[in-house]
Amino acid sequence: MTENQIAKAVVDVAYKLHTELGPGLLETVYEVLMEHELVRRGFSVRRQVPVPIEWNGVKFTEGFKADLIVNDLVIVELKSVEKLAPVHAKQLLTYLRLKQLRLGLLINFGEEVIKDGIKRVVNGLRD
Repeated sequence: MTENQIAKAVVDVAYKLHTELGPGLLETVYEVLMEHELVRRGFSVRRQVPVPIEWNGVKFTEGFKADLIVNDLVIVELKSVEKLAPVHAKQLLTYLRLKQLRLGLLINFGEEVIKDGIKRVVNGLRD
């Protein structure tokens, strides 16, 4: 399955959750429900995955954690805030680079309309 096919399924799950539950729940609630629904659909999902960083030849695992990694190909960063800030997309791009992955989705469940809260972040992925 390609990154784009995975992303389509992730967006579909996010849409369904947002439609049924609405905005305003804690990020962790959406994270648990996203994982459950994606696993139910047959995807491999890991939550709170350490994103190691190397500095001066020393590898550190503390500090960064990706919310969800789907099929070891797509990072999904979840937020539940009024508006996304530019730093959120930069954070996801950094995770993609450190994990050497190409596609990430930044999903903000705090938006009134979920399509306004979904941002695709790419790290060298051809469309």
